[in-house]
Amino acid sequence: MVVRMISHARLVGNGLGKLRVLGNGLIRWPCSESHLALGLGVKSGDNMRWFSSQTTSADAETVSIGDVSMKLKKSTHPELVPKTYLPDSIPQTTLHHLRFMLQKDILGQDLFLIGPPGPHKRALAMQYLELTNREVEYIALSRDTTENDLKQRREIRQGNAYHIDQCAVKAAIHGRVLVLEGIEKAERNVLPVLNNLLENREMLLDDGRFLVSSERYEKLLKDYSEEELQEWKMVRVNENFRVIAIGLPVPRYQGNPLDPPLRSRFQARDVNMLPFKQELEHLYANSNAPPDVLSKMLSFAFTLLSQESSTLGLPDFPICNLDKVAQVLAACPNASVMNLLQRLYPYKLILPKDGQSSVEDALKTFELFSPLDKEAVASAVVSNATKANSASVEINYNGSQHVIQVPRGVREERLQPTTEQFVMTAYHDAFTADLLQSHMVHDFALLGTKGCGKSAVVNHLAKMLGYQVEPIMLYQDMTARDLLQQRRTLADGDTTWMPSPLVTAALEGSLAILDGLHRINAGTLAILQRLIHDRELTLLDGTRLLRLDRYESIKQEQGLTDTELKERGIYPIHPSFRIVGLAEPPVAGAGSGEKRWLTPELLTMFLYHHMRPLNMQEETSVLETLVPGSASQLQPLLKFVHSLRSSADPTVLSLSSSLSTRQLLRVARRLSRYPGESLHDAVHKACLARFLPPMAKQALDQHLEEAKISKREDTSTEQNIERAITCGVQGGKLRIGSTETSVHEPESAVMVPDILFYENAQHLTVMEDMLKDFMLGEHLLLVGNQGVGKNKVVDRFLQLLNRPREYLQLHRDTTVQLLTLQPTVKEGLIVYEDSPLVRAVKLGHVLVVDEADKAPTHVTCILKSLVESGEMILADGRRIVAPDDADMFATRDNVIVMHPDFRMIVLANRPGFPFLGNDFFGALGDIYSCHAVDNPDKSSEVEMLRKYGPDVPVDTMEKLVFAFSDLRSMADEGLISYPYSTREVVNMVRHLQKFPDEGIVNVVRNVFDFDQYNQEVKETIINTMHKHGIPIGARADDVTLATELSLPAPVMTSLWNLSSGADRLCPVEFRELTLKEHSWVESKAYKLDKVDARSSRFTEQQSYWNISMHESNIVADVAVTIGEEKDTVHVVTCNPVSLHTIYPEKQNAMYMDLFDVFPTTLGAYRPKLKILPLGQQLSGCVVLHEERANLTWFINPETTTVSRIQMTTFMESLTDHVAWRFQDEKQPYKIAPECSYENIFILYQYGSEHLNVVDLNVGLSFTVTLPFGASRIQMAAQDKWMATDADERKHLLTSTRDKSGVITACKIQALNTKPVGDAQQAVDVLLPGELESSLLSKAIGQRITSPNRALTSADSYASVAVGFPDLTSEIEVFSFPREPLQEVSPQSKDSLDIEQPTSRHQLSTVAFLPSSGQVVKALPTWKVPPNVIPKGSKQDHSGYLEVIDLAQHKLRYIPIPAPASRSPYKSWLQEISDSNVVISPKRDGGLVTVDTGGCVRLWETGVSDLERSLVEWRRMLGSDDKPLQVTIERESGNPVSGPKHGKVDSTGAPHVGGNTWAGGTGGRDTPGLGGKGGPYRLDAGHPVYQVSDAEKDAVPEEVKKAAREMGQKAFKERLREIEMSEYDAEMYEKFASNVRHQVKSLRVILDSLQAKEKERQWKRNETTGDLDDQKLIEGLVGEKGIYKRRVEQKPEPGSPQEKPKRLKLVVDVSGSMYRFNGLDGRLERSMEAAVMVMEAFEKYEQKFKYDITGHSGDGYDLALVESSRPPTNNKERLNVLKTMHAHSQFCYSGDHTLEAIRHAVKSITKDDADEYFVVLLSDANLDRYGIRPEKLAKALTAEEKVNAFAIFIGTLGNQAERLKKNLPAGRSFICLDTKEIPQVLQTIFTSTLLASP
Repeated sequence: MVVRMISHARLVGNGLGKLRVLGNGLIRWPCSESHLALGLGVKSGDNMRWFSSQTTSADAETVSIGDVSMKLKKSTHPELVPKTYLPDSIPQTTLHHLRFMLQKDILGQDLFLIGPPGPHKRALAMQYLELTNREVEYIALSRDTTENDLKQRREIRQGNAYHIDQCAVKAAIHGRVLVLEGIEKAERNVLPVLNNLLENREMLLDDGRFLVSSERYEKLLKDYSEEELQEWKMVRVNENFRVIAIGLPVPRYQGNPLDPPLRSRFQARDVNMLPFKQELEHLYANSNAPPDVLSKMLSFAFTLLSQESSTLGLPDFPICNLDKVAQVLAACPNASVMNLLQRLYPYKLILPKDGQSSVEDALKTFELFSPLDKEAVASAVVSNATKANSASVEINYNGSQHVIQVPRGVREERLQPTTEQFVMTAYHDAFTADLLQSHMVHDFALLGTKGCGKSAVVNHLAKMLGYQVEPIMLYQDMTARDLLQQRRTLADGDTTWMPSPLVTAALEGSLAILDGLHRINAGTLAILQRLIHDRELTLLDGTRLLRLDRYESIKQEQGLTDTELKERGIYPIHPSFRIVGLAEPPVAGAGSGEKRWLTPELLTMFLYHHMRPLNMQEETSVLETLVPGSASQLQPLLKFVHSLRSSADPTVLSLSSSLSTRQLLRVARRLSRYPGESLHDAVHKACLARFLPPMAKQALDQHLEEAKISKREDTSTEQNIERAITCGVQGGKLRIGSTETSVHEPESAVMVPDILFYENAQHLTVMEDMLKDFMLGEHLLLVGNQGVGKNKVVDRFLQLLNRPREYLQLHRDTTVQLLTLQPTVKEGLIVYEDSPLVRAVKLGHVLVVDEADKAPTHVTCILKSLVESGEMILADGRRIVAPDDADMFATRDNVIVMHPDFRMIVLANRPGFPFLGNDFFGALGDIYSCHAVDNPDKSSEVEMLRKYGPDVPVDTMEKLVFAFSDLRSMADEGLISYPYSTREVVNMVRHLQKFPDEGIVNVVRNVFDFDQYNQEVKETIINTMHKHGIPIGARADDVTLATELSLPAPVMTSLWNLSSGADRLCPVEFRELTLKEHSWVESKAYKLDKVDARSSRFTEQQSYWNISMHESNIVADVAVTIGEEKDTVHVVTCNPVSLHTIYPEKQNAMYMDLFDVFPTTLGAYRPKLKILPLGQQLSGCVVLHEERANLTWFINPETTTVSRIQMTTFMESLTDHVAWRFQDEKQPYKIAPECSYENIFILYQYGSEHLNVVDLNVGLSFTVTLPFGASRIQMAAQDKWMATDADERKHLLTSTRDKSGVITACKIQALNTKPVGDAQQAVDVLLPGELESSLLSKAIGQRITSPNRALTSADSYASVAVGFPDLTSEIEVFSFPREPLQEVSPQSKDSLDIEQPTSRHQLSTVAFLPSSGQVVKALPTWKVPPNVIPKGSKQDHSGYLEVIDLAQHKLRYIPIPAPASRSPYKSWLQEISDSNVVISPKRDGGLVTVDTGGCVRLWETGVSDLERSLVEWRRMLGSDDKPLQVTIERESGNPVSGPKHGKVDSTGAPHVGGNTWAGGTGGRDTPGLGGKGGPYRLDAGHPVYQVSDAEKDAVPEEVKKAAREMGQKAFKERLREIEMSEYDAEMYEKFASNVRHQVKSLRVILDSLQAKEKERQWKRNETTGDLDDQKLIEGLVGEKGIYKRRVEQKPEPGSPQEKPKRLKLVVDVSGSMYRFNGLDGRLERSMEAAVMVMEAFEKYEQKFKYDITGHSGDGYDLALVESSRPPTNNKERLNVLKTMHAHSQFCYSGDHTLEAIRHAVKSITKDDADEYFVVLLSDANLDRYGIRPEKLAKALTAEEKVNAFAIFIGTLGNQAERLKKNLPAGRSFICLDTKEIPQVLQTIFTSTLLASP
């Protein structure tokens, strides 16, 4: 037997048996069966020759492999026989596989080739078919494959529907081999259609024919004729029909496992990689690379493919592509081997750190590891094409030059591109050189973060090589048809198939860019494996695309022309064709889904290049080149961005994705055009900081502060903003704010929006910002909550610009096809109508895409290419191109040139909770200019509402605005789920405008009735409404006003006369005032938690709030700056001294720490402070006077400046200070404040002859010397002062000023007082202000007009001095006498927490209200007449307000609620006030009080004011007693009898009404919901039917009592069940009640997350359901699977099982927690946090597993709660709290914080979980134990996949602040308030949970 040798070298190298070369050029091949090696030959007659690509098998009859032979048959369609698959030398392993296949073919059995991913299985099948000369029918299966793709598909021809046989049927009839690749990817209900064909070779076809096996057919022919069988539609299955299935082993790889009946019909063969030696010989034979390097590379590959590597979780190494990088290495010997291997196996992108270490260890073992810290210096230069389809590229690599030949495009122009929009950095140059190397041998993919320049580099490469680019946007639900062919109808109604852009690129030699490899389903992308590896593709209509050499081989062998091959459906793939993939990198170690998209199968398809973001130098170069002059301005921003990118914190790293190079270019262009804008604002805008989670927002601001990018201070007030920003159109110019542009002139104004829009400052600011970007040519993205006015803003914006608009609203069912085209059926034809998107592109309109977050992200991602490059492929095959590329496509008729005026504005809701939509901003945010649209600020919103409701009271609108503002803040914090918007407020105001008598309480139900059945949310809403004065739940008779008492009739008590003697002049000296500014004062702003006091009842109290006070602070005084419209309240505190300036209308305050301003408070020194409000030009400023040290300070709260008023020389001040320090007793200095609003006051010392008149208007201090020592100075007017000497004699001082305001003289006159009748001489206190004439007449009972002053004294309620101070005649003093107060025992006073007051009257407890004629005094309870205090009252009050109405002659006592906390400094307080409150009048006739607990209250006491307010309050309630139409209310008709438990229905059926069953609804007597008379609530999970409130109220009291008793009994029974006492229940409730609201809020979020995960998806190819728009043509031709149905989303086949999230709460239970708990409650806060975790995660154990551990001096791992045994009831949870408390009480001192956090971070990862959280609760007293912040930071960040946080719940001084600054941003929190810690825990959970997939 002789064999002709084809290639001696390859034959010998192959080792096929023992060969002996003969002299005639032939070799002898001994064919003994004893030889282990197999030989292959084709026998023709007596000769056998090698089968190779150079010989044809047309005349061959037998093929033999070893001892197995089979006769060959001539093919009828030789073009269907695979060509050039057989190599010149066949490895032994392959021969063994081929022998096995030959055996099974002879036996007539079907084959299943199973093995790891790669083309080797398919190549083996094709080699066998080529060897045996068998025709093939090939189909790549995917999840979109249907029964029709396998059997028959209907097509319409000339108006009739015909069944067209598909691959399985054609193979069966014609005796071909059916190759099914990707078995594991097909849906499980598809392949069983082949079961009978495989088993019995039978199948019923849709056209009625029946396939029968050849044996059965031959038998039938014996009985029936051929014609009869044909008439019966019997079709013979050719006996040569075979099936070869190719698939991956599941479950090791992803996919559907084999259906058992299908599996049993195949014979399996494991087709794995070649042995090492054979693979190495293959590499040697196909590459000229250094053999030692090839051997090392192959050894490394086999190491990663070993069983040990698989155990470590390493994905398979794509050994099939090793020959590709070997070719690169041969062409460029100096190329980095490690760089080449990373193109095959990008381990740094797909593996976590431990996996990366394993790979690098293997590289080091084989001496292949070379650190890539220093990138190679490379460049590439493309020369002009020297031959067809290829170009020479000169690559300079590390100084060595290499010339390689690479495919080139078909463009005729020069290959070198223009670099107008592309900046070639050194990195880009080297990266491009790497791409060209890969381009030489294979398709490649670029992996890089969004915005890093992937598309730009590929487009640059395409221009270099003269390629036409075909951009193909991939998306998640993309089908195989979308990738390859799409079905269409012709004009005559016939169906046809239209090639996709990918197929067009393959035929024309273009560069196909698959953008979004990470988005498309991996199974769908896998259908391209044959195209990528073999350059061969079988389309859906049967067309075959072949590699050019195979095409030419068929053409030559068969003697066919191109036309004939085209008629047979065979086309050549252009040799220049290449595929380039673009994707974002996978997340190393991710669980499943899109984040770990790079599967072992996809690894085999491309050579992967990782494109890093540009470094700072490169980015600077790019910015400077594209935007000249911008680099220097952006240097701080570049440093900031690169600090984010280099951070190891995932939260910080996620922020950097919003600041890509693309985004920085946008910022540069914006700042270049508008240089005055702020970098801080640009960063916030790019990151959409308004809607960032709290931790991310904190991290961003912290890094901005570190980078010294500060927010520009806005000194303008809200009123200035309202006046400053306006808009208008004039002379064809639009101006918004300071930005101006030309108004567009459209051809038709029909599509221009025309809306009603009420302008406000905030919306105009957003529109100006939009206009700036619009003028720069940007597309816009507006993000905000629902109802904030996004649509209104956009429509108004376009209306002003006069731009036509196209509108497109997306939803969750929006598909890519519907986004671009809208298919309809007209006269039997499928017609595609242009969507608004296409119309806008054509006509140059503005496309408004609304609700972009509702559509799947993979759908909206197709907009990327349209925005970036102006290109998009439509579903009907048309192509949108940019105007600049129009000439390139001039010859095509399916091109739409984008209009230059086209713009896109996208609207989306904010990302994250509670919308839980798709994160459009995260996916595509950096290709748009982003704008955050928030609800208008309060002033803007009120201004806008006034235009909607001009007749609605402004006060009502303000209440709504403030209430809704609070609700929105709660929504931002996650406390409620619904973010209430301006839209709801507008609707309510419109309702009130139309129906003014409706009442706001009824109107708010329009919005809040949605929340009526959620008790937690309902309570939150009611509390918020009450806080802002909307009296939900109140009735018109809920009025509680103080009882009016009669005031005694006024009597004349004394006469005052000025002395008639000669006037005396007092010496006057003056000095200039100097202001010595203090160096620095700490200040901070804070929000007021203002509560309306008339929320449930109408009282004199209007509202109240608490200032931010330390428990040691003492309220010293209060004053009110009376403004033109709004008052400002100033509260000064001491111990230490601080000033609170409060703006009640704005609900915010400013705190100024004056600790460093005043002397020390050590020893007996107790500062006594008086605050004076100033007026006129100094309005808003105050003067602060300390009486003991005589220190006077001028304070401007708006600028936070503090200056000391110097009235003496330095030496005098020093002398006074020393004397004050060393003198034990010294009379205090006093201040006369009556004229402070005129910026004048008097300072004097008790008993001194000198007084200082300080006039801030002229900046002078006047020293007046009296002839006596003054005990009191009171200012009756600016120039008239009343002085009282030590004998209580009064004197009137009158000053005279010159024109410049200088006091030139001061005369003094004695003021003689003469008692009238029995009246006693009293010490009168002069009150500022006078009664107007009408009130004065009513007060004294006579009609009179005269100057007057009100007085107060101890023996009268009040007095009026008529004629004082202006009249020189006799002055009459009328008094309202007070009855002597009964003596109160000291014990009673002590019980009331008061002491005996000082004899000197306190001005801070008296106020005069001239507008209402009232004198108001703050009295302690013991001074109030006993008949005023109701009997049985606990007298829990701060005191009473004694309201003396002089005009009405009435007296009222208004109780002041008790302070929240009482100060221990009783004697100090007594020096300030004997009633625990200080008071001050307001501008509107009201009153301000401040109690010792820091509670500020606003009061209304005037009778007319109260009447007016009561009318308004009742108007808000509305009137429900108007006659209406008849309303029928269902009554049960059955009285209640008595409570009982009732029967339990074991079936669980719902019961409505009646009184039999427990757990029913709307019934009586039994426990349930919605009924009446039951003992307790019992929820059986059924819908609730509610009986009316009236029927509930009608339940008799004895029944209610019995029900309560039964409920208590059931509660005690439950406690006994869990062995919990009532005391324990009460104790647990103490902790649980404080966090119950936060627990509910967290559960709402968890439920929402679960609801999102369970959201149903569309399942297509169904036989029932909703008609699928994408299947209209299939419906026309009569196919069945044209429907879609909603189904539960299932995990991808083979994806890892879903794992729970793990939480470990590490609590501090050390002795310091117990020790300092009494100081700041830190242990209780820690226990409350534990309660929150235990209660919130109850019933979520499957998704969230948690542990609670403690640490103390005893150790670092005290187990409190184990994840395997979480507490299930309150008793178990209480035991945890008891353990925490007891341990902290009895443990040893010491600290194990570091050890605890290290152990927690390390141990939590031992169990598999989807995500890990560790939260450390500790005090900040770590310095004591030598724990540095750096050590704690290292412990928190020790494990990359663990989210670890520290919460400091106790601090001494600023320890916590120092720690927080030194810890990673967002990893630490300070919680010194009990209510804050649950909120912080909720922030941690929600921020990370919402970021999870």
